[in-house]
Amino acid sequence: MKYKTTWTKKEDIERNWYIIDVKDQILGRVATKIASLLIGKEKTEIVPNVDCGDYVIVLNSDFVKLTRGKEAKKMYYRHSGYPGALKETRFDEQMKIDSRKVIQDAVKNMLPQNKLKNQRMSRLIIYKDSEHKNSAQKPIEIKL
Repeated sequence: MKYKTTWTKKEDIERNWYIIDVKDQILGRVATKIASLLIGKEKTEIVPNVDCGDYVIVLNSDFVKLTRGKEAKKMYYRHSGYPGALKETRFDEQMKIDSRKVIQDAVKNMLPQNKLKNQRMSRLIIYKDSEHKNSAQKPIEIKL
């Protein structure tokens, strides 16, 4: 008797929609759950070279928290490429500017560094409040 290993193809992937409310949640714990959904780790048909992940909608990004007073300590860095052009922004300042970028950066750094990263990040949708436009997709709510 011969056994055949099945290998998931691009056409066989079923993508689900999930919705996560991050109000009063810890940033790192939320980002790990979002990253695992974008990768598709809970699925049985996951393969490393095909993007098998799902869509994730994040609500209330303005109300995400950090632990142990890191709001004033955590820094975000960006550089234009010119000498002496390093810019730093604290977490609390970045939350006032754009709280969606905080969650986006946390999730992006938790994804594997490969060619599938941009495809996975394009399936992440972040909203600042509890209103969203994706009710037609019938997303499944995940409690954290």
